[in-house]
Amino acid sequence: DALADPVGAKQVTAWVPDEPLIYDKLTPFEYLEFVAGLWGLPQAPAEKAAHNLLAWLGLAPHAHTRCQGFSKGMRQKVALAGALIHEPQLIILDEPLTGLDAGSARQVKSVLKERVASGVTVIMTTHILEVAERMAERIGVISRGQLVAEGTLDELRARAGNAFGEGSSQASLEDVFLELVAEQQEAEDVAA
Repeated sequence: DALADPVGAKQVTAWVPDEPLIYDKLTPFEYLEFVAGLWGLPQAPAEKAAHNLLAWLGLAPHAHTRCQGFSKGMRQKVALAGALIHEPQLIILDEPLTGLDAGSARQVKSVLKERVASGVTVIMTTHILEVAERMAERIGVISRGQLVAEGTLDELRARAGNAFGEGSSQASLEDVFLELVAEQQEAEDVAA
């Protein structure tokens, strides 16, 4: 319970912002050692985890190169590795695929899917609705800072189904999103 034990909740949580700040003068390996030290992880297991994460994310060839000059995608992967170093049970990601090339995006999606398969909860914000449609088990639709709807894709399709008729079971998340947001805006306009 995060309210009853905020420190405990933070110990099992990781967050990666859309514009991660990493130390340019450090190498990815040094950065992971630094983050592991902040978490109080023993050195030998932390080094092993760092090597594994760097390999997993395709950063092993750059493990000992300073982060200065890294592309946005490489910086994003270094930040993700830093977030995963302490094996969190909850990972919160803000636009994790922005700025990644197709290969890097696939690597990150694979890492996240593997973490979910191992029981980790991943919460991800994205404007790329096709990614949410393919990756998410549950989806929250947010408009104007308000949660408009939440559920599985099928549940959201059913909720927006009146607009699609019999084709609602095939409606894309983009179609569902636009319909739910339009319904919410109409309701707000009527109430105003």
